[in-house]
Amino acid sequence: MKLIEIYELAKKEAPKSLSDEYCEKYGAYDNSGIIVDTGEEIDKILFSLDLTNEAVERAVKIGAKLIVTHHPAIYGKISEVSVSDALGKKLIKCIQNGISVISMHLNLDCAKNGIDESLMLAVKKSSGEEIGEETLVMHTLEKGGYGRVYSVLDTTAGELANGLNKELRTDKTIVYGREKRVRRVASFCGSGCDEEGIAFALKTGADAVISADFKHHIILSALERGLAVISLTHYASENYGFKKYYEKISRLTGLPCEYATDSRML
Repeated sequence: MKLIEIYELAKKEAPKSLSDEYCEKYGAYDNSGIIVDTGEEIDKILFSLDLTNEAVERAVKIGAKLIVTHHPAIYGKISEVSVSDALGKKLIKCIQNGISVISMHLNLDCAKNGIDESLMLAVKKSSGEEIGEETLVMHTLEKGGYGRVYSVLDTTAGELANGLNKELRTDKTIVYGREKRVRRVASFCGSGCDEEGIAFALKTGADAVISADFKHHIILSALERGLAVISLTHYASENYGFKKYYEKISRLTGLPCEYATDSRML
């Protein structure tokens, strides 16, 4: 199968236009799309949240000619590609072994059934809440968005975190305000909860915020304004949704696919 054919299928679930729209509307930056094109025919795909050394090694071992990541394999501008540089070494190894790379980042965060929405579904499932309640979105797009507030079954922040740990298969979650009663949650996949996220959570009646990579002053601000904080690892907050994406694309391509989980980061 040709790389462009796979990319077209990948975009059906997460159009690149979502990333473009998000960056233009909210002043963000992204580098989603085809990152490396070696021109090789592809008959096996490896999915990995990040382009890690382990993912590249695994792709070489199983003969996968494509790695699909969530986080951009190349994010900012690079001035050279060298084996003495960690990123350069991975890119060179991919090219030497005929491995192309596609990254689906903000477009997949914001897509319908994408990573941000999947985190919400995981939270709801953890509380026992049925899917289908009204959801409010912080950053709205024409066909998607980022940052969500929604209802959950009455619980405590600690109990909700325990359920979420099981659902996301993580053990590194930190809870601030463990005894706080929670009926409404604001969640943001990745590191998306900043001052704007806290303001959105308060405005829409949330009792707790769930995200990753919280800065100290954000946690303090949330607690002092009556919000509990559930802090996931960045990986755990996004791996759940990316794995669902892997399952969809595997079916669409009909090719043998493998998912690489980095247990260090969960």
